[in-house]
Amino acid sequence: PHYGHKTSNGEARPCVRYSLTDHFLKYVLFLSNLMFTILGLVVLGLGMWGLISKESFAQEKISSIGTDPMLVLVSLGVVLTALCLLGSVGALRENCVLLKVFSAVVLVLLGAQVLVAILSYTTQDQIRGYLRSGMLTAMARYQDDLDLRFIVDEIQTNLQCCGADDYRDWEINIYYNCSAPGVLACGVPATCCVDPLENGTVWNSQCGVGAQKLDEFTAQTVIFLGGCLGGISRWIEQHQGLIGTIGIVVLGVQILTLFITTRLLESIQWHKALYNTVK
Repeated sequence: PHYGHKTSNGEARPCVRYSLTDHFLKYVLFLSNLMFTILGLVVLGLGMWGLISKESFAQEKISSIGTDPMLVLVSLGVVLTALCLLGSVGALRENCVLLKVFSAVVLVLLGAQVLVAILSYTTQDQIRGYLRSGMLTAMARYQDDLDLRFIVDEIQTNLQCCGADDYRDWEINIYYNCSAPGVLACGVPATCCVDPLENGTVWNSQCGVGAQKLDEFTAQTVIFLGGCLGGISRWIEQHQGLIGTIGIVVLGVQILTLFITTRLLESIQWHKALYNTVK
């Protein structure tokens, strides 16, 4: 070690100097966590904006706020912001306690993600049942929840599907039910339509009216017959390589973060011990 000023008894006190590698690891950890802290705040802000814009905190809606999809963004934003703020402050201030808490939480999250991946692979039938139940619930609340409506429309448009298992699942919605009194009775949303644009320019929101009354041969010229659960399964099969690559990258980033944090912790503790050897 390098030696600096002397102590009261004349002995040289070690002068703590971090290596370039230590400085590099410190600021990589700080800047990366700072970036994800900002991202977490953005996600949190989007979630809160969604809740406020829909007046989800109003007295008549507060009881159902627990099922609001925007809570996913709020929860993700809070966790991401808190965790990454912990890491960035711990790295910048060289605080061992904060860095230990940060690395412990990252390790727990890493283990949880691996566990979820294993369970997802071994319980595919149960997950399909949960997806079907969730899809049907979203369809039943299609007109009442703008977030669920947006999600259903995006799924049906991008996967070119209609309903959970098939287009007749829209019977579950009180407005599209064949016993409903309105013009939507026995119909499906426009996002089920093969060509929802009239003349290629004007959106025809009524293109799915009466589609449930049609036989499959006639209906296939107007709407997509296949359900979205099959479409989701096909999409996953077609993009297995991409999904696997993203999963490996995400896990790799977390493992690298743990390595950097552990290395920085060891360096900080070693330098503090060196500093305290001579009093």
